[in-house]
Amino acid sequence: MNRIDRLAAILIQLQSQRITRAQDIADRFDISLRTVYRDIRALEEAGVPIGSEAGVGYFLAGGYRLPPVHFTPEEARSLLVAGKFVDRLTDASVQKQHEGALYKIKAVLKEEHQEMLDDLENKVAVLNPPSQNQEPAELHLEKIQQALLARRVVEMDYFSPGSGQFTRRGIEPIGMVYYGDAWHIIAYCQLRQDYRDFRLDRMSKLEVTSQRYHLRDRLSLEQYLSRQSQTTDAVLAKVRFLNSVVQFIVQERYRYGFMREETTDEGVECWFLVPQMEYFARWLLTYGSGVTIISPPQLQDMTQTLIHELVQHYGNNNDE
Repeated sequence: MNRIDRLAAILIQLQSQRITRAQDIADRFDISLRTVYRDIRALEEAGVPIGSEAGVGYFLAGGYRLPPVHFTPEEARSLLVAGKFVDRLTDASVQKQHEGALYKIKAVLKEEHQEMLDDLENKVAVLNPPSQNQEPAELHLEKIQQALLARRVVEMDYFSPGSGQFTRRGIEPIGMVYYGDAWHIIAYCQLRQDYRDFRLDRMSKLEVTSQRYHLRDRLSLEQYLSRQSQTTDAVLAKVRFLNSVVQFIVQERYRYGFMREETTDEGVECWFLVPQMEYFARWLLTYGSGVTIISPPQLQDMTQTLIHELVQHYGNNNDE
């Protein structure tokens, strides 16, 4: 990227945020802080009113705004591809808003670029795994975002797979996280008087109340995630998959705590950070002799116990 393009991009970045740190600009464009300072000075010399807060960052002063921004073809294509993931990973409340945004983006493109997006639309697809091809659930994503921004208490019925029952909860949301093929909301649960991780697809009868809560009394999402990483009881496991089954685990392994892999003459050795060993062992059993547990011994023992239970179960059935 040449300097003229970078200066324009920095100006857009400043307009998109209330405060922008010099380090954030440096990281985005892979430049030094000294270069950032020179670029800011160049924008100021060109008449752009840039203010600064010592030790905080830069901002555009006096309500200064650029005229409507035009998207490059590359930027428009990236948004179209992102939209494919929006269709698969969100619900109707977000999909509708994203569709409206794409229409506005296409409206300011040149005609040849509009035709390019129309052509690309039918050539890009994001498919769910076969087990997830059912109708998408109502995830209340728009309501959750409203609650997060307004700091409002959310009331909902939450389904617990353990008890098989719904309980009415009042929660104070601190953030949304997507992992394990599902959206989760991290919140302070008024019923349990502690922080909890709730799956959005297990919520029903959700309402954003008028009751407010104070952020100073709650952890931030970053603080919660950091605390969880330090207090987890997860166990490090190492297993070897034969080459014949590796293709089947490539996507699935991430939901079981996959960390890294190493190819050997005997197959692919994978390291997992396992929070629930029995759950992990049952998954490994689906690959039969295609997987070998290297460590820890507890995982080997648990797998042998599960195999013994299977043998006993089917042995008894055969005797009947």
